[in-house]
Amino acid sequence: MEKNKSAKATKKPIKKPRPKYHPSEIRVWWKSLRRFQRFFILVITIFFLFCAQAYGLAYWYQQKHKNEPIHLGVTFIADYANYLGLDPHQTMMALRDDLGFKRFRLVSYWEDIEKSPGVYDFTELDWEMQQVNAVHGTVTLSIGLRQPRWPECHMPSWASSEPTSVWYPQLKNYMTAVINRYKDNPSLVSYQLENEYYLSVFANCPDSTKGRLIDEFNLVKSLDSNTPIIISLSNNYLGIPVSQPRPDQYGVSVYKLVYDKTITHNYFDYPFPSWWYTWRAAMTEIVTGKSSMLHELQAEPWPPTGVLSASQTELSKSMNAKLLGERIKYGKDTGFKDIDLWGGEYWYYEKTKFNDPSLWNTVLKAVQQVNQENAAKNLK
Repeated sequence: MEKNKSAKATKKPIKKPRPKYHPSEIRVWWKSLRRFQRFFILVITIFFLFCAQAYGLAYWYQQKHKNEPIHLGVTFIADYANYLGLDPHQTMMALRDDLGFKRFRLVSYWEDIEKSPGVYDFTELDWEMQQVNAVHGTVTLSIGLRQPRWPECHMPSWASSEPTSVWYPQLKNYMTAVINRYKDNPSLVSYQLENEYYLSVFANCPDSTKGRLIDEFNLVKSLDSNTPIIISLSNNYLGIPVSQPRPDQYGVSVYKLVYDKTITHNYFDYPFPSWWYTWRAAMTEIVTGKSSMLHELQAEPWPPTGVLSASQTELSKSMNAKLLGERIKYGKDTGFKDIDLWGGEYWYYEKTKFNDPSLWNTVLKAVQQVNQENAAKNLK
């Protein structure tokens, strides 16, 4: 017994295993690396942390808004239907009745409605609003100087040569007439004030200053304080809006596959995942308290030339039924609940002029699917 006690007393204590990587060893390893290796590791680490927080915020935004219904709409522009050789009224009725759209983004081009100073012709826009009212639908009405579709700046010829001090009060008078005419219309749910206002690389409008945008915003609110205002971001990929004016909702454009005329002279597919836009929306909501919507989701081709001068083969490179289905899914994956498709006139053009209903049927399927998803969740 004494011998066993002595053996136990002299037995060495068991040491805890040493960490695999001791801090001092990590420092030695780090110092042993070359400068470019350390730089590369730092870049990878920062990139990973950035993506992790971006994805986390995107998930937060999607969860916050997950119980809201999806509102899938379409932009309609009578001028563009005319350009494609279509009957604008037949085109809009087909979008409404055949595809089932009840949400429309409409335009109020200054050059179309006030062709002579002080003389307004609301015939076309009145008709469009009436067609939406007939199905108890909703309208986002684009207002201001810069509105969707080339040349973006839809100024009448009689005002184009005037200085800002002259044409701007005339624009405000025109905007006042538009708002007063439609502010009590039951289908009107929002205004889109200007369109990608600061995007000077594309259709540079005169006097695109912050002061003018703020002044227009205040004008609209003074005339109609009940209808929300959407302002679209001029940069679709980077940055968070922090300055005035603060709209009720921010609009984002998403163009995925376009023809690059400047550098590559080839088709370019923007590599941003859908959650990238969700992350921007989350940051925007945290900073401003306002949600975001997809006011222009590319659903038509972007060829190297105009649509009318491009072949069907060329047009299909940047938009076909497969790409369109993927694009609509991409838009829904962002988590935005208000999504307006861009290209309704083109789908009808393909269907009626070339007897190709593939795009049309793809959109029909998407509209039906959204309606079923909303119904399943008892959302309206």
